Amino acid sequence: QVQLVESGGGLVQAGGSLRLSCAASGRTINGYTMAWFRQAPGKEREFVASITWSGTDYADSVKGRFTISRDNAKNTVFLQMNSLKPEDTAVYYCASGSTRATVIRLYDYWGQGTQVTVSS
Repeated sequence: QVQLVESGGGLVQAGGSLRLSCAASGRTINGYTMAWFRQAPGKEREFVASITWSGTDYADSVKGRFTISRDNAKNTVFLQMNSLKPEDTAVYYCASGSTRATVIRLYDYWGQGTQVTVSS
């Protein structure tokens, strides 16, 4: 059974940084696409970033501020978030899929989410 467990969320002031972690079990992350999505109150879930063996992808809204990475030995994916803005406030979800994609339906395993709140 595949499980994804996020951690690292919290409250931070605008301009600050946070590092999210996603620990995977039941699946070796090196062989799959790992991604971060987020969902703000009243909004649809949206793609943030993904990482595969062939590279990384980012939403335009986070390019240059967020960095996705992975530690294969720890089977963990990270999202380093710098220069945070109030509009980054959302629940952040880790996801795993078989295809390099930004589409929610192509990811078959999801974590429970971690709250990120950025105050102005």
